[in-house]
Amino acid sequence: MTSEQSVEPESSSEETAKPRHAGFAYTLGRSLITPLARLVYRPRIEGRENVPLDGPVIFASNHLSFIDSIAIPVAAPRPVHFLAKSSYFEGTGFQGWMSKTFFESIGAIPVRRGAGQAALDALDLQRQLLDEGLAVALYPEGTRSTDGRLYKGRTGVAFLALQTGAPVVPVGLIGTDKVMPVGAKVPTLKERITVRFGEPLDLSPHGPATSGRARRLATDEIMAAIHALSGQELAGIYNEAPAQSTIEKIKQALPHERR
Repeated sequence: MTSEQSVEPESSSEETAKPRHAGFAYTLGRSLITPLARLVYRPRIEGRENVPLDGPVIFASNHLSFIDSIAIPVAAPRPVHFLAKSSYFEGTGFQGWMSKTFFESIGAIPVRRGAGQAALDALDLQRQLLDEGLAVALYPEGTRSTDGRLYKGRTGVAFLALQTGAPVVPVGLIGTDKVMPVGAKVPTLKERITVRFGEPLDLSPHGPATSGRARRLATDEIMAAIHALSGQELAGIYNEAPAQSTIEKIKQALPHERR
C-alpha cells in the first residue's frame, strides 16, 4: 500500500521479534495478511516513526469500526495485540476454525467481556502482555462510535499506563467507518483509510495509578492527543447504552469514574 510516508518492508529484526504468544496462525497472518491488506486498502500511514520498536507500549485509538483492530496491526511497525470476544474463538466446524484462525492471525487474544471481575481480568491480561514487553491496542471510548463523534475516554487505559509505566502512542483512525460501517457484513474497497500515530505520551507526571485525579488527567491527555490526530467532533459525554431502568439512569447521572 501507499502512504503519505513511505511504508518500508518490515526489517528482519522486527520480523524475528515475535511475541511469546505468536503461533503458526500469527506468523502466517503477519507475513501474509499485513502486506495483502496494505495492497488492497492502500492506507495512508502517518507517524510510524513515533512507535517504539521494542518494549511495552499501549496504542490508544479512537474507535469507529470493527476493522479498527485490523487497521492498527496492519499499519504498525511492530506486532500488536488486542483483546477480542472469546466467542470468536469458540465456534465449531469449519466456520469456527476459520474465525479462530483469523483472529489469532491478527494478534487477537480471547477474553470474556463484561463488567466487574471480567473487566478486571481483561485489565490484568493486558498488564501481563505489557510486562512481557509487548504492544497492546485499546480503545479509551470503550465501544465504537456510531455517529462519528469522539466520546469521553474511560480511565482504564490511563490506569494501565500509570501502573506499568508503558508509554501511550495515540492513534487517530480516519475513514474506517466508511470502509466498514457498523452493521456491514463485509468491507468496501471503494474507500481508503488513514492511520495516524502520534508521539508517545509519558503519563507519569500526572501521579500514581492509585490516584483517581491522576487517572482522569492522564485520560484527558490521551483523548486530547487522539482528537488532534482524528479531527473528530467532540461528543463531550461517555459512549454508553441508554439506561433501561430508573436505577441505571440514576447511576449514569451521578458522578463516578468510568473504567
